Amino acid sequence: MNETQAREEICRVGKSLFERGYVHATAGNISVRLDDGFLITPTDACLGFLDPAQLAKVDAQGHQVSGARASKTLMLHQRIYDTASRFDPQTSCVIHTHSTHCVALTLDAQRAELVDAITPYFVMKVGHVPVISYHRPGAPEAAEAVAQAIARYGEQGTPIRAVMLARLGPNVWHDNPASAMATLEELEESARLAVLQVQGIAPLDDAQIEQLRQSFGARW
Repeated sequence: MNETQAREEICRVGKSLFERGYVHATAGNISVRLDDGFLITPTDACLGFLDPAQLAKVDAQGHQVSGARASKTLMLHQRIYDTASRFDPQTSCVIHTHSTHCVALTLDAQRAELVDAITPYFVMKVGHVPVISYHRPGAPEAAEAVAQAIARYGEQGTPIRAVMLARLGPNVWHDNPASAMATLEELEESARLAVLQVQGIAPLDDAQIEQLRQSFGARW
């Protein structure tokens, strides 16, 4: 994907997420890694009304090159790329949203992981989603905590594609914007099921999860 295509794809994905309620107002951000740096949505931009020409471009060190001012979460995106690429070298897109049901699950109590293995597609398409304790938006401590979680899961043989920032929202990453969006969609749908099931959910058992590992390469 060249830079022009990446700009168009960021705007397409942002509009889709906004129109379907995965983001609202000026919440959320999207970035794509390029050969010479990154593209990222501007700070306080509405993902439903992005202009390809106004996306922020930064170099590999995070210095602004062109476009509107980069999102305040740029450091977090950089840390995700740096760490996730150790386990998934093709990682090229990060999406952050304030998806309602994901956030709802973090409001009442601290969870080690956002959702249990409640559906096969959650296990296959998303995998483990560690919850990162609350930090203010853009805090460098959050970026470091996310990097540590990515490294910890990857080193134990279960690389992750998402983390959940408590009271803020999920960050997901993948090889391209379409795949990252699909991961986010599956995560939010799983969180919605968890919120709706007030009686508690029985997760898949070990044998069922092992079948998903063997048949589909699930990371669990």
